[in-house]
Amino acid sequence: MIKVSGVTKKYPARLAVDNISFEVGRGEIVGFLGPNGAGKTTTMRMLTGYLPMNSGTIEVAGFDISREPQEVRRRVGYLPESCPLYPEMRVDEYLKFRASLKGVKTSIRRSKVNEVKELCGLTEVGKRIIGQLSKGYRQRVGLADSMVHDPDLLVLDEPTVGLDPFQIRQVRDLITHLAERHTVLLSTHILQEVEAICERILIINEGRIVASDTEENLHRQLQACSIIEMEIMAEKEAAVEAVSRLDGLDVRSANELADGWLWLEIEADSAAMRVDLYNLAVARGWALRELSEQQHSLEDTFVQITSRKEGK
Repeated sequence: MIKVSGVTKKYPARLAVDNISFEVGRGEIVGFLGPNGAGKTTTMRMLTGYLPMNSGTIEVAGFDISREPQEVRRRVGYLPESCPLYPEMRVDEYLKFRASLKGVKTSIRRSKVNEVKELCGLTEVGKRIIGQLSKGYRQRVGLADSMVHDPDLLVLDEPTVGLDPFQIRQVRDLITHLAERHTVLLSTHILQEVEAICERILIINEGRIVASDTEENLHRQLQACSIIEMEIMAEKEAAVEAVSRLDGLDVRSANELADGWLWLEIEADSAAMRVDLYNLAVARGWALRELSEQQHSLEDTFVQITSRKEGK
């Protein structure tokens, strides 16, 4: 659906995007992450035809954005971070106006507007003035606008910014539903959204794509070791010594808990070494309450990747 090859964007004072290449397949939901100023919004604006590139090629649904920009725009729906709505217009009036600008035929315009209103939960507010709607509803109007022409690709830049937790969940559920019919490229600072709905992650840092994979594979690539948590009924010094004697295991932390329990954080060559720890507990007669691998969050992975590329 998207094919970006060697794209660069320069401003007078800085290089915003530096020779990036990536692809997004039809039907994918891909999270597009990066620190502030990394080049996310610049890249999304180039993808949607709102900003020219200095070099490289961008294809959307097989159309080259430089040679066939109108064909690309027909196939892309774009929700920018600050959606430029007309606050004095009513929802129905606005969506019909936007549909006409996007080339939706008069004969199907009303049905398309009604369709996106239903998808976005706007049916009950069609007669309301946009400027009098809540932030959550205005964001829904922007999302309906982005898809009123039935695009193949939805490019969403911070679609939940400024929303409360309930509204965030509603928009998240809506994006998941939309992915049944559209390819979605989602940029957000809320990493829980990416964890919840995205199948793959692109990370851009200092204008370059520094990672492109599933969340699970990114975790696996970055983990040089596994961290195992263990709770046993044992004397601290004896337990630490016994665990440390096993090859491939190193106790990073040991804390005595209430009622004689001991918590250990253990660095292991692999998660499979939990078997060795279990056998050790059985051999020593230690009561065992917990033996689990510590789970790494997407935030951990994101910070590690972007810090590494900055040389920290």
